[in-house]
Amino acid sequence: MIDFKNFDSLVSMTDYFHSEDRCRQAIVEKRWGVGNEQDIVCPYCGGHHCAKRKDKRFRCNQCKRNFSCKVGTIFEDTNLPLQKWFIAMYLISSHKKGVSSCQLARDIKVTQKTAWYMLQKIRLLYQQSDEDVFEGTVECDEVYIGGKEKWKHKSMRTPHTQGRSTRTKTPVFGMMERSTIINRKGEEESITYVHAFVVGNTNKDTLQPIIQQFVAEGSRVITDELNAYNGLSGLGYAHAVVNHGIAEYADGDVFTNSIEGFWSHFRRMISGCYHDVSDEHLQHYIDEAAYRWNTRKASQSERFSDMFGKSIGLVRRWDEIRVGLVAA
Repeated sequence: MIDFKNFDSLVSMTDYFHSEDRCRQAIVEKRWGVGNEQDIVCPYCGGHHCAKRKDKRFRCNQCKRNFSCKVGTIFEDTNLPLQKWFIAMYLISSHKKGVSSCQLARDIKVTQKTAWYMLQKIRLLYQQSDEDVFEGTVECDEVYIGGKEKWKHKSMRTPHTQGRSTRTKTPVFGMMERSTIINRKGEEESITYVHAFVVGNTNKDTLQPIIQQFVAEGSRVITDELNAYNGLSGLGYAHAVVNHGIAEYADGDVFTNSIEGFWSHFRRMISGCYHDVSDEHLQHYIDEAAYRWNTRKASQSERFSDMFGKSIGLVRRWDEIRVGLVAA
């Protein structure tokens, strides 16, 4: 069975996946194990006892359909070598600010259009779950992406776009849970986990239902002085406020510096790597940044192992990511 712990660098990963056959075998082992043909499950009918064909595909004895190990994965119907897909997954998951399509195109020798398609497909694996719930102490904050009017000619600027205006900016809402883990040295260590989503606006009717969905009742919620957060105490939360309007940024452990740190990382990722992101794809880039933040304590090999599992449909639960990736 393949041991993903050995892939602590791009060199070790590419040395192992040196051929298309080795890549296909890794998918088979990860999906169905290394047992007999009876362990191969048909992706169409769920039947077992699938026979292996000479062309390295499989045939289901129940529905009589032929299929390859790539059916049901993000690699289905692709004509690109699997090794290039694996390299792209490794690069985007291990680089702190991601990798641009232009850079990836040069690294794996494909066109920029193909590299962009690959990255967008890989980002679908980062989607945040609607079933995750935060508890304990949770910081909430909003940020506005885009709308750099200062770069426009004075005659082309949109008026009244300052502050929280959404005329030329897209609002994003984030929640960050403060937690602790037992690290590899057996010591307790503080860590934070983030959820972030594009929202239509930052009104009370928009933000508070999101908080109710993703934050457990009874948790302590820390926000700034935005009026949209008024009334959280009546919803069963211990609401603490840090008033940035009077230059207050921390009162003991009452602060939103952690979530603001994530926004800083996200902005640098956009400006330093991708330069600009359209509203259509903004959520995918947020998902990428959130995944990288939530697994930042994991090693490169652990993160690649998790991404490999996601690519073939083996989605891990939130608690498994916390315990399996971070504390292993």
